[in-house]
Amino acid sequence: MLPEPVNLLETCRPVRQILARVGDKWSVLIVMALRDGPRRFNEMKRDIGTISQRMLTLTLRGMERDGLVRRTVFPTKPPRVDYELTTLGRSLYEPIERLGRWAIDNETEITRAQETFDRLEKDA
Repeated sequence: MLPEPVNLLETCRPVRQILARVGDKWSVLIVMALRDGPRRFNEMKRDIGTISQRMLTLTLRGMERDGLVRRTVFPTKPPRVDYELTTLGRSLYEPIERLGRWAIDNETEITRAQETFDRLEKDA
């Protein structure tokens, strides 16, 4: 008797949200911004550049909820808030860096494939 077919959607459901978080472009950029240690909100916003204050806040909050980022408030006037990667968040840096290197190494080939595809689509 053959086993029942695996329902791919059900099998992937538990990791979908996690992959959505770690594959999100803002999360990737935040991991890169925090790779060398704690940073303040405005430092990250400046480094990332194109992210809005709202999106940075939402992404940091989501990453904190997922255990990737730690937020520390210092009782100074005005209050100082630092963000840093947790151990779990730091474990994400290496795969992100490898993926970035893969993209850089294959950029020419991907661009060539896109141009070929676009040319064929235009002629069709």
